[in-house]
Amino acid sequence: MIAIEPTGDDEPNPPDTANEAPEDGRQDKRHRVLKGATILRGPEQSETECVIRNMTPNGAMIEVPEGTPVPPTFLLYVAKDGVAYETERRWRTGNRIGVAFHGTRDKPSWHYG
Repeated sequence: MIAIEPTGDDEPNPPDTANEAPEDGRQDKRHRVLKGATILRGPEQSETECVIRNMTPNGAMIEVPEGTPVPPTFLLYVAKDGVAYETERRWRTGNRIGVAFHGTRDKPSWHYG
């Protein structure tokens, strides 16, 4: 049997990329979630129930009923967490919407849910 000595040219094991940012522009890895949320437009305007499908500290992908209008900016209130995210719509495909978070607030006093 002939022993083959390593030449040093072999590629090392690929790095663990589980905690690295994805290559599609997001700063953080998405985490799958299934949370109910509410799109809040203001005290005198209607609210829209939605579902958060995945989330990072900087944004999320939400689902709304097909054809539901969603403004460019809004509060996304997550009752389970007791947090309202200051949210900007970034993209939309059908009933799925990608949003960016620009801060948080406590539950708005004018929201009953």
